[in-house]
Amino acid sequence: MARAPSRAKSITMAIVVIGGHSRSVGKTSVVAGLIAALPEYRWTALKITQYGHGVCSLNGESCHCATDDHSWAISEEKDRSGESDTSRFLIAGAVRALWVRTEQGRLAEAVPTIRLRLAESENAILESNSILKFVRPDLYLTVLDRATADFKRSAQEFLDQADAVILHAPKEDRAAWTGISLKPVASRPIFHIHPPEYVTKEIAEFVRMKVSSDLKPKA
Repeated sequence: MARAPSRAKSITMAIVVIGGHSRSVGKTSVVAGLIAALPEYRWTALKITQYGHGVCSLNGESCHCATDDHSWAISEEKDRSGESDTSRFLIAGAVRALWVRTEQGRLAEAVPTIRLRLAESENAILESNSILKFVRPDLYLTVLDRATADFKRSAQEFLDQADAVILHAPKEDRAAWTGISLKPVASRPIFHIHPPEYVTKEIAEFVRMKVSSDLKPKA
């Protein structure tokens, strides 16, 4: 079994990104599950939400993600009630949980501050697809569910970068995607899940192995 990372200055941090093709496919549950399964990495967890133009809204109406100045904001979660996604990260065992909200197309403005928060972390796990435009993670996992027809453009854009796929096990009464191919990740590991279990032992061990192998001495 891989050893937990040391706090020695000669060891670099690990960054894990969890993405997915749509809302409500289990991205938050995967992040929380990995935090709970791998507590030795003392995760800082970030959830990145983009809003505007119907994004982060089921009906296109204004959502609570929007900031007062309609640009971007980062807030640290302190509540442990479990009512919010970032609160779930804390309950799972995250050392720190942050919620990044940006107007659609303005994530770049928040990236310098995101990088500062990452630099303060022992190891970090982020829930986002679009952050891949600005941050190169040590591991990127994408969560897919054939029963959810919507497939975000960002998820399609970065699908071939996924190190592994977490795929909802199909059910006969579930409709399949149309026009979506998994050929870009055909050679990558695919882990099937059966909610409410979102992180299996196999997924946890895969992440531990990949993260530990990337925690190498700095040059």
